[in-house]
Amino acid sequence: MKPLNTIVQENRVVGEIANGLPLTIPVYRLKGSGTGPSVYIQANMHGAEVQGNAVIYQLLELLKHLPLNGDITLVPYANPIGCNQKSGEFTLGRFDPITGTNWNRMYHDHTDLLDDFLLNHSHLDDSALKSRFKRLLIEQSQKRLDGPANHLTTGKRIALNLQRLAHEADIVLDLHTGPISTKHLYCPLYAQESARYFDIQNVLLIPEGFGGAMDEACFCPWWQLSSALQAKGRDFDVAVEAFTVELGSQEKIDLREAKDDARGILSYLAHKEVIVSSEFKPRKMKRFGCYLKDYEAFYAPMGGMVEYTAPLGEPIPAGTTIAHILRMERYLSEQPLNVISIDKPAIPILHFASASVNQGTELYKFFTNYFEL
Repeated sequence: MKPLNTIVQENRVVGEIANGLPLTIPVYRLKGSGTGPSVYIQANMHGAEVQGNAVIYQLLELLKHLPLNGDITLVPYANPIGCNQKSGEFTLGRFDPITGTNWNRMYHDHTDLLDDFLLNHSHLDDSALKSRFKRLLIEQSQKRLDGPANHLTTGKRIALNLQRLAHEADIVLDLHTGPISTKHLYCPLYAQESARYFDIQNVLLIPEGFGGAMDEACFCPWWQLSSALQAKGRDFDVAVEAFTVELGSQEKIDLREAKDDARGILSYLAHKEVIVSSEFKPRKMKRFGCYLKDYEAFYAPMGGMVEYTAPLGEPIPAGTTIAHILRMERYLSEQPLNVISIDKPAIPILHFASASVNQGTELYKFFTNYFEL
């Protein structure tokens, strides 16, 4: 079938490596009619979290045959340093090896722009206000990139380049995975209704606040703008929706699963009228929500070798055995096999990738005080 849309590729320079050669990322763009929201999707900011690249491949395969109302930009391999951080058989790439900072905590907080912007532009109508504020975010990101090169770390330069692209869009999806994980969605509270259009059962609802991640970098300025205007008696909807989409476990790709994930994303984009299609609709499923404050880590009470037994993604009652910890060095002196249980109802979302753990290792992350959406 002849493609309906042309895919244009740009190789964007995001830094330089030690031999002086440019560090680049691929950027794919599809042009819509201009009547719908624009979209930015990126993957693989963390080195081992590779499934998002397969999802972007499947999205491109589908999108080139679909009528588009909105422009769509897709960026696989968003962090080319991270995905090449190998140690033996394993990909590291969660933290900058030089600074130790999480690669997904280096985006810029634009909070300091708000007061001055409101002082000079709050008289504009909604459409003009949105256009001017979007332009300001793009300009300020570019200004930091164009400033003195010695002011930016490697990670900050990569992050600002990605953020500069993302600020062009009305919808931002940052594709990630966990260590060993079920699918889940980080969703800002104001966009809770939109979570029903992704084919993802478990939804983590996050409050307004900037912690350095891509989704927060994109929605926080708009949420703050909406809140500030509301405090002055003016209703102004949050103009950008941004989500972190967790696609399962790291260190592997599954193209069949990626096609299902792509179709789930297209269900959301059809709802937002980015694409023109009646084919993509959300699957009927029971969806669970959890507030960020109730997303709890469970740390290993002892060191040892762990068998993880909690079923990921499904509610479990209090008292459920979630792990066995084996301590063979004490076989003759004490019970070598220890049963670990949870003391409250919960939904296990992810667990540590290795069976070998020290005391205090984060074994699991759980939804607690969860509810049906």
